Parts: sequence; structure tokens; C-alpha cells
Amino acid sequence: MRDSSAKTPIWKAIADALRTDLSEGRYGPGDKLPTEAALADRFGVNRHTVRHAIAALVDEGLIRTRRGSGAFVAATPTDYPIGRRVRFHENVIAAGRRPEKRVLDLEARAATPGEAKALQIDAGDPVCAYHGLSLADGQPMAVFESLFPLTRLPRIGDALRQTGSVTEALGAVGVRDYIRATTRLTAVRATATQALHLQLTEGDPLLRTSGVNVDEAGQPVEYGRTWFAGDRVTLTLDAGPDDTRT
Repeated sequence: MRDSSAKTPIWKAIADALRTDLSEGRYGPGDKLPTEAALADRFGVNRHTVRHAIAALVDEGLIRTRRGSGAFVAATPTDYPIGRRVRFHENVIAAGRRPEKRVLDLEARAATPGEAKALQIDAGDPVCAYHGLSLADGQPMAVFESLFPLTRLPRIGDALRQTGSVTEALGAVGVRDYIRATTRLTAVRATATQALHLQLTEGDPLLRTSGVNVDEAGQPVEYGRTWFAGDRVTLTLDAGPDDTRT
């Protein structure tokens, strides 16, 4: 008779089956796995056994779980250099991924004192606020808000509506080139609306960058704030020639 103690634990057999699914491409990076209930039905076990198998794959770094959202195939974080020439499309393409931006909202409003200081305008002066979603290979990567001084760039709103690209829109209104003058990095928690856009759970970790871009004359043309999904991007400081300080 076969020694029952030599049998493979059921949870381990389920982990092996899911590992095979991943290696064969049944689920790709960022894909959501079936629910615990669906996996329990598939393997004829209870949810606790499925949970044990998923925990093993999480420990291996193959799967990530999000509270209230489920289990997802771990995606390789996108390398995202931050230096004096930050360009979303160029950074994502250089990482071998497909960039995309979606306009969530465009509005003209009065600048807050902090925004006015960053843009070197008076508090209450009009700004164009561009709210958007950045994606890589169709997966939400970051939400952002970019502010532009309307007294200097009165047609920027129309240009953004037509292109969705900050670089192209600035070029259309006469800003031939721009560089990052300042950058600040902060770790924060996702709000409910940010989590909704990024397909996360409220309270999940985000990396927030804030920075000012200036034109060739040194005039601020954009004050931007971006909230990156913490597990989908690796922010790196680009110490190239443009970042030298004297």
C-alpha cells in the first residue's frame, strides 16, 4: 500500500497548477486571477485551501493580492527615470511598453497660493487644470494633475484637448522645449478616487511626484503632480548630463 504521508498536499498541488497556468501564459502580468470561490470549484476544495496556495505564490513573488480586489499576476515594475527631461511617452517606450494617456477632466480655475508660488503667478490667477490617467500596456500606472498658467498660455486648454500630450500641447502654443526645474518625491496612501482609477484599494501605497517645468527662458509653464501605483513603477533619478549641478 502507498504511504499516505507521501502524498502531495492539496494546496501545493493547486499552487503547482496555477504556476503552470502562469508559465504557459494563461494569465499575463497584471491579469486578475479567478476568485477564491471559482478556484475552489475548479479544484474541488474549500476556500481556505485555495488561500493557502495563493499565499505560497505571493511569497514567491508571482502573485500580488489587493485587499478587497483579489489576486493579480505580478507585473514587472516599469523603470521610470526622473531627471531634468521627464517625458512620459519616451520613458514608457524605453521600458519596452506601450504608453497611453486618457483625459479625465480639463478645467479653468483660480490658482491656490501654493500653485501660484510654484508657477510664479498671483494667487487667484487663472490656470488650466488637466487631470488624466497614464497607462502602460493598457494597465493604469498613474493619475496626474498638471496646471498651466493661462495668462502665459491662453490656448493651452484647446491644445490639450486635441493632443492629450503635454509636450505636443506646449509645442502647439509656442513652448519649443522645457526642462524640469524641481522634483519632490513623497510616499502617500491612495484615496478612494485614486484607487478607483488605478484599480487599487483605498489606502494602498502610492509614490507622489511634484515638479515644476520651465521653458527655455526659465519661466514656469507647468506645475505637475503625479500619483504612481507603488507596485507598478520604479522611479529612478537620472544623473545624465542634463542633471549636472555647478
